[in-house]
Amino acid sequence: MTLEQLRIFVAVAEREHLTQGARALNLTQSAVSSAIAALEARYATRLFDRIGRRIALTEAGRLFLTEARAVLARAAAAEAVLSDLSGLARGSLALMASQTVANYWLPPLIQQFRHAHPGIAITLSIGNTETVSAAIHDGAADLGFIEGEIDDPALAITAVAEDELVIIVQTGHPWTGAPPIPSALKQAAWVLREPGSGTRAMFEAALPRLGLVPADLAVALELPSNEAICAAVAAGAGATAISRLVAANAIAAGRLATVALPLPKRRFLALRHKERYLAKAAAAFLALTAAQHIPA
Repeated sequence: MTLEQLRIFVAVAEREHLTQGARALNLTQSAVSSAIAALEARYATRLFDRIGRRIALTEAGRLFLTEARAVLARAAAAEAVLSDLSGLARGSLALMASQTVANYWLPPLIQQFRHAHPGIAITLSIGNTETVSAAIHDGAADLGFIEGEIDDPALAITAVAEDELVIIVQTGHPWTGAPPIPSALKQAAWVLREPGSGTRAMFEAALPRLGLVPADLAVALELPSNEAICAAVAAGAGATAISRLVAANAIAAGRLATVALPLPKRRFLALRHKERYLAKAAAAFLALTAAQHIPA
């Protein structure tokens, strides 16, 4: 069993698709199929069920996926130690962040870091608060950045920025003239992020100060991206609570409007695993984020 076979297996298993796994690794489909077949033949264990034109993990495949990810994480950690011997002249840095942070806050910092350390290859993946913290646990990312509060003793958690949550509606909505009362909030259609999103969790936690509980909301749409939510609200699908960073351009263009109902501010948090080796590249990026001003 080789690390390359493990990388191929994980890429295919995460997508449950040979062609997509091959594309992610820049390999031919035949090379990927051969590697999977070699693993299954070597250990006389079927890792995937072939169902028509698709594949699905077997129970053995699901168990093996956990171990394969762990081995790859350890190999990446070992590589990071060796890369550190050359300082920040070479190496890699895997980041994962929730949508608001990844799309609106991190890009300028990544560009600043790349300018200072051009030899460091940076990858950025996007998930919600739950998937980001899981990636840090599994070693799939060196650093995570989220907008939802978590309590996890295995993770070192550092506040790196502050954001404001606002309620927004379509321009011309009656709520832009006068703040709605609780009964109006209950009767409205809401467009919200999916469960597990830090934005949604924070909004639901703030509902009691508006005289509501989450069950009071009539959720018309649950959408997995901030951009889709803004587009739906601008089209008149309902109201939402979202980062001011996300809605700023649409508000400035007159497509969306804020509602004068105060919501709490939230922190952007950096995550790393306490027991994993902190490579110089990760430490340098953390230092860069720590240098950002957090309003009082």
